[in-house]
Amino acid sequence: MTAASKDNVYTFDRKLLARMTGALGDTKTIGKLCSDIGHVFAEFLPDIFQNETGLDIEIGYAGFDTGLKSELIARLGDGVALCDTSLRNWCPDIVLSCDSPVIITLMEILLGAPPTAIEEPRPRTLSNIELDVASMVFEKIADVLKSAVSAAGGFEPSVARPHNATERPAADPDVKDVFAACVNVTMGLGPVLSTFSIIVPQQVLLKTTVVFPKGVAQARKAKSAWGEQLEQQVRRSAVDLEARIRLEDLTLDTISRLQPGDVIPFQDAKDVRVEISANGRDLYVCELGRSGARYTVRIKDTHGSESDILHHLMS
Repeated sequence: MTAASKDNVYTFDRKLLARMTGALGDTKTIGKLCSDIGHVFAEFLPDIFQNETGLDIEIGYAGFDTGLKSELIARLGDGVALCDTSLRNWCPDIVLSCDSPVIITLMEILLGAPPTAIEEPRPRTLSNIELDVASMVFEKIADVLKSAVSAAGGFEPSVARPHNATERPAADPDVKDVFAACVNVTMGLGPVLSTFSIIVPQQVLLKTTVVFPKGVAQARKAKSAWGEQLEQQVRRSAVDLEARIRLEDLTLDTISRLQPGDVIPFQDAKDVRVEISANGRDLYVCELGRSGARYTVRIKDTHGSESDILHHLMS
């Protein structure tokens, strides 16, 4: 290539190239597709939650946003859970998000708290147990999305483990950032009004025909054990327990001179008291014991009822 020809090489406008190749649509077209998807959720998702949890959840389309996929994810902020999802024969890289307050509220209600007694939580990162609840919410969102886009083959969505926005891995620099659309849908539960979002590449969206699922009315009569599964999932979630034993009081001078191999006696000479806690909350009063070669603790008393302990673990 000659010097003259090099001077004639120009960078193609990214947006123009994307529009020419079907990867970027006009606002009116994208808005219509997002609105159709949003209204499918508004029509269909409340019945699913009512049938499967007994909860009245208000769902409404809340507009859309467009931009590069990475920018749309960043605009969601830190107080959301994210979930990478794919649907075979439609889209391999969907991102679902949900504001944390509605997940926290759903957890409280499923554990027995009256909706009217719950104060609206502030957005924050979710615990592992709360992410378990978010996982099942995302599965229902993905199911409705599958019905709305009517992907060929009838394959089920693949829903990854949710994660907090603050824990999302950095984007792969070798993967091209694409123009996407973000469908926003409000979810009202008790005193909480939050938003969940569906981020889809525009190239996929522009090829999509949105359909309203049949049998919306029949959905009210459907029987499902999802609510029970959700409660069981919460109860099966792993929790790290900590044991505390009071030691004999020592002076600062003695403590400063302790060396490896020194021994500090327990404060209790007999029936050594052990406090068991999790997530910074005291749960049980125990005594130290031994079973074979392993030390154990035996529960003697609890800090509250089973319901109280569950609420302590969730908070």
